[in-house]
Amino acid sequence: MLEAASNLAAVNPPQSEPVVVVASAEHAAAMVEVVHAAFGARPPIDPPSTADRETAESLAEALRRGGGIYASVDGRPAGAILVGSTREDVATFARVSVHPDFQRHGIASAMVAAAEDLAALQGHRRVDLFAREEFAELITFWGRRGYAVARLAPHGVVLTKALPQVLTLPDADATEELGRRLGEVVRAGDLLVLSGELGAGKTTLTQGLGRALGVTGAVISPTFVLSRVHATAEDRPTLVHVDAYRLGSAAELDDLDLDASAPESVTVVEWGRGLVEQSWDHRLEVDLVHDPEGGRLALLRPFGERWSGVDLGALDPRRPAYAEVDRG
Repeated sequence: MLEAASNLAAVNPPQSEPVVVVASAEHAAAMVEVVHAAFGARPPIDPPSTADRETAESLAEALRRGGGIYASVDGRPAGAILVGSTREDVATFARVSVHPDFQRHGIASAMVAAAEDLAALQGHRRVDLFAREEFAELITFWGRRGYAVARLAPHGVVLTKALPQVLTLPDADATEELGRRLGEVVRAGDLLVLSGELGAGKTTLTQGLGRALGVTGAVISPTFVLSRVHATAEDRPTLVHVDAYRLGSAAELDDLDLDASAPESVTVVEWGRGLVEQSWDHRLEVDLVHDPEGGRLALLRPFGERWSGVDLGALDPRRPAYAEVDRG
C-alpha cells in the first residue's frame, strides 16, 4: 500500500507538493476513493481486508467519532488516515492509504506526522496500529518511523509509538521558561530542532535556553549570519544557534561544519526539520503551534536513546520547577 508505485505515478509524478489537512466529514467521499484504490492495489490476502466495504458514510462517521488526515495533490485525492482510540490515552490509526497514482512521494510520511500531532493534541499519549504479516515492507515502514512491535495479533502485529509531549504556552514568558527548563537538562552533544511559523517563539525559547546555560550577551535570531556561537558558564556547554530558514538542503547545512563543534556544544537549529535527520540520530524536536484557546502549544518529539529516559512533562512551565536535575 505504501510502497508499490503504479506506472502512472512513475510517468506522471505529482506536479505540486501534497496538501495535508485535518480531515472533516466533507472529505469522506475523497478519502473512500483513496482507500478503495490503495487497498485494491494490494496482492490478495486471506482473510481479505474489509476496506472495500468502506463508504463515504462510514468514513464520515469515523471522522466524527475520532478524526483523520486527508492529503491531496493538485486537487486530486492522494492519501487518508483514520484516527480513533481504544481508550482515553491510546490512539489508533486505521485505513492508512496512499493512492497508487501518488506513492513514493513522501505523502505517507507527511500524513503520519500530521496524524501523530492530531492524536497528541487530542490528549493521547501513544498510538497503536495493526499491520498484516503478509506485508513486511509496511512493518519496515513503520519501524523506520519509530514504531515498535508491541504484541502479536491474529494475521499480524500491533505496533506502538509514544506520541509527542504537548505543553501549553499561554504567553512569551512561558515560552522562555520552557527554554530555561530545557537548559537545565541539556548536555554537550545535544541537538534541538525548533519549528514554527514566523513569530511562533523559536528565538524566545532559545533565549531562555541561553539564560539557563549562562549566556551573558544577547541571543537573537542569526537569520543573516546563519550561525552564532555563544559563550556560556564555565561548567556548561557552548550554545550554537543556527537559523536554517535560508538553507535549501542538508548539504548547505553541512557547510556550516556543525559536526566540529557538536561534541562540546548544545546546538539549536531553527527551521531545521528535513535538514538534520540524516546527520543526527539523537535529537529533540520542538514544534511551536497556535493554540486555538490562545497562546501557543509546544509539541516535543524525542529521537534516540539520549532522550528516552527524560521526563519531558516536567518541562511544563505550569509545573513546579526542578528541585534537582539529572542531565544523564
